[in-house]
Amino acid sequence: MSRAGTISRRIALLGAASVAGGLVFGFYYTEPFRVNRRLTNGIKKGEHMLTPYVRIDQSGVTLITPRADLGQGAYSVQAALLAEELDIAWNDIKVDPGAPSSVYANTTVVREGVPLSVIGHFNSVAEIIGQGAGKILGLQVTGGSSTVADACDKLRVAGATAREVLLRAAEKQTGVARAKLATRDGTVILPDGRALSYASLAETAATIEVPSGIVPKDPKDWRYLGKPMQRIDMMAKCTGTATFGIDIRLPGMVYATVCTNPRLGGALRSYDDSKALKARGVLKIVPVKGGVGVIADNTWRAFEAARQIECDWGDASYPASSAAMFDAVRASFVPKCRLIIGRNDGDVDAAFAAGKPIKSEYCVPYLAHAPLEPMNAVVQLKDGRLDIWTGTQIPAFLVKTAREMTGLPEDDIHVHAQLCGGSFGRRLEDDYVRQSIELAMAYQGPPIKMTWTREEDMTHDLPRPLAVARMSGTVKNRQVEAYDLAIAAPSVNASQFSRLNLPFPGPDAAIVAGAWDQPFAIPNYRVRGYRVPELVPVSSWRSVGASGNAFMHECFLDELIHAAGADPLEERLRLCANNPVYAPSYKVLKAVGEMSNWGSNPGANRARGLAFTLSFGVPVAEVVEVEKVGDAIAIRRVFVAAEVGTVLDRDNLTNQVEGAVIWALGHAMNAELTYDDGKAMQKNYHQYEGMRFYQAPQIEVRPLENTGLEHIRGIGEPAVPPAAPALANAIFAATNIRAHELPLIRHPQIRFV
Repeated sequence: MSRAGTISRRIALLGAASVAGGLVFGFYYTEPFRVNRRLTNGIKKGEHMLTPYVRIDQSGVTLITPRADLGQGAYSVQAALLAEELDIAWNDIKVDPGAPSSVYANTTVVREGVPLSVIGHFNSVAEIIGQGAGKILGLQVTGGSSTVADACDKLRVAGATAREVLLRAAEKQTGVARAKLATRDGTVILPDGRALSYASLAETAATIEVPSGIVPKDPKDWRYLGKPMQRIDMMAKCTGTATFGIDIRLPGMVYATVCTNPRLGGALRSYDDSKALKARGVLKIVPVKGGVGVIADNTWRAFEAARQIECDWGDASYPASSAAMFDAVRASFVPKCRLIIGRNDGDVDAAFAAGKPIKSEYCVPYLAHAPLEPMNAVVQLKDGRLDIWTGTQIPAFLVKTAREMTGLPEDDIHVHAQLCGGSFGRRLEDDYVRQSIELAMAYQGPPIKMTWTREEDMTHDLPRPLAVARMSGTVKNRQVEAYDLAIAAPSVNASQFSRLNLPFPGPDAAIVAGAWDQPFAIPNYRVRGYRVPELVPVSSWRSVGASGNAFMHECFLDELIHAAGADPLEERLRLCANNPVYAPSYKVLKAVGEMSNWGSNPGANRARGLAFTLSFGVPVAEVVEVEKVGDAIAIRRVFVAAEVGTVLDRDNLTNQVEGAVIWALGHAMNAELTYDDGKAMQKNYHQYEGMRFYQAPQIEVRPLENTGLEHIRGIGEPAVPPAAPALANAIFAATNIRAHELPLIRHPQIRFV
């Protein structure tokens, strides 16, 4: 990777300096994590914080889990990291999202976004920027598959430190020397065999100064980590007793919904609510930004009244139709839109002059997040105190938003984070909470439960951006000789940061994610990105830029390999064989070849397709096996190999990969969000279909652990990107049909059974 990042490294340094400032920057970097800091916000009488992650009272120990659980088992893995070091029995774990705080800043998600994180190993400069910017901005964020990578050391140190505090408390309380004490399952064991519960040491522990420099266990001594664990939320979710945000019930609660301009960001010119005001149960109708809110005595009556409001909507600021938006994307392949990040190995132009380039164009559509639980929040503004109950990935930002809207001091604003019924990135936005606060400001006193209809949720999604890729390549001696890829897409980061009132100082690496940093030693290899001027407001969607770029990158690479007359697996292995930095990717490809018995005959009417993507630092290879059934395609088997450094819970990793594959294949087959007259045309699941149960393939997963704990990564998103290209490449292998756009059903000859 000779010239990749040469320019961007300098730009990123400048960006860091402008954001952080030298003195503060140095402080944060030399002290990346402080556990000897007791929090006071959210603490009740009789409770004590041993570290920011460990709360103790007379009933026992509660583990603060500052990252949202979106269904990926985040609470369980965080609890396991703490329980391992704190020495608590797994069944005794209590978890609480806790109060928002800048101490929970996610420095890893910032580090990952810096356009220096090439080929899976963090750059030291990116590390500095991540520590500095993450802490200064107080980015308590769940996203980017960063929960495990960010929490691993922090929670292990926090647990080990809390255990040491309890041991010292026992020494102080009993007079027995610290060296003679041990711990087991939430108790301190004295030399005579007596056991003191952690709860009984709470008051004394609160008087102990929190020590620094406590070293966590050696992994060879782990009791829980590295082994399958029953998720702590499984029983409640399987029995239907889990409480999600939409399940919140409070005394005296009233209910609400909103109807806002279906043209995103468009204004409300006027409205007639005379019919709605006469509807049964309506308590009040109030204007909100871009629309109208209805408060009623139950949710259904609020929905019905909202449908009776006649609104005159203003226009959107973006082109009215999907076709016009794709025209805008194609018009962005010009120098003024070009990013300063990219890749340029060898001499692509010389290779093209010497050969006959193969050219192609691929495109991917807007995609909705479409979580099962529509956006909702319960908000109460009463006597100068604001409470917010909702599922969110950005709790600290909600405090900031509420402060700006209400003028209340932060101490009087309380966010109660809830379980989320899905997100896929949607809950990185605060639009629905802003609306709830508007309603609470207009109707103070009772708690107001605001719920979007499914139609409001789908049409007001802030989608994964559309994108177009133009590529050329040459082959020589049965090998890929040159590969030139240009991708044009709107910037997710710029769009998202603007809504959070944050600056976005650098180029958006998401536009070329999953393409510019692939571990392939193609002799002449160029990847360029072009930022499309703002169209529909866009947001992070599971695996973000890599979600679409992988389809375009890997399908065209498959085209070149086919033109060269080479084998898709053997050629990819050759391209990453001789660079030690690429070794994890080589092993992943090798593993998926063994799992799928690549090269063997899959059976009558069957064929296999392969794709590989390195995203979020995790190399993932997938093989999809399809069968021709008449004139249609059935997806039979999927094989997945991934390298995450160290597996903390093999069962949960497998579950996440299986879910990611099903989710990604369903979108590749069927899903797109289209626009006409400025409005999203898909309003519910019957118009936005995923994969059906009967279409689900067998999935085999093999996690690899070659790079160890130092490079531990998350798996929530990296299994998504290779699925679509592996399926498209399998369809080509089975039918000779090469699809150049998603969803695949757009191709007139592709049909699924």
